[in-house]
Amino acid sequence: MGILEISGVNKRFGGLKALDDVNLDIAAGTVHAIIGPNGAGKSTLLNCLVGRLEPDSGSVSFNGHSLLGVKAHQINQFGVSRVFQTPEIFGDLTLLENVMIPAFTKRDGAFKLNAWPSVDGESEVRDQALFYLEEVNLAGKAQVRADEMSRGDKRRLELAMCLIQDPKLLLLDEPTAGMSRADTNDTIDLLKKIGEEFNITKVIIEHDMHVVFSLAKKVSVMAQGTVIVEGAPNEIKGDERVQEAYLGGAHL
Repeated sequence: MGILEISGVNKRFGGLKALDDVNLDIAAGTVHAIIGPNGAGKSTLLNCLVGRLEPDSGSVSFNGHSLLGVKAHQINQFGVSRVFQTPEIFGDLTLLENVMIPAFTKRDGAFKLNAWPSVDGESEVRDQALFYLEEVNLAGKAQVRADEMSRGDKRRLELAMCLIQDPKLLLLDEPTAGMSRADTNDTIDLLKKIGEEFNITKVIIEHDMHVVFSLAKKVSVMAQGTVIVEGAPNEIKGDERVQEAYLGGAHL
């Protein structure tokens, strides 16, 4: 049994069956990639894991706790954090302030910027935020506004915002989307570093096979809302079913 168990998950949008009896069993401490062509159901599945969507049927459990019915703003209290395809940050705040906010949110379930000066434990949270900015090589930019950063640095910032919540499961939706190859390689190195220093299970949705093969220990391939192939990266690479799913036979 894995730390993340997805069993018989189905989801319809009107006449479209976006998820069709999806089953996944993801082991603790691993990097598990979910790949597939556009429309395969990857993002829908991720949204079901983090409370943005409710499956029509099936079960989702993490670390023995059901995630069904958990709202998106509560998911971090269950040890789950998500990195979005487009970094979700507070552009008018500094990097340090951005990283401090999730720490207060996890502790109190809510956060009001105008109450910040009176929040107990601010000094401790500030120190934690600086530590995680150091982990993602952004400590020197702690007082820079987030909207002045490059896309690669915004991704690093979002990872620091996740890490300060002490997650046990990190969900990454296209973490290198829109990046240059240099920023992509930097992100790969950072995710490897995080894997070595923190005991976090990671699930990655990604189109860039360079990222998948650099990070993942196991890959699940989705097509038409269901998982068609699972295995190690080298095992799935030449599978005819995978080639067929990608544009009718185009090679990965």
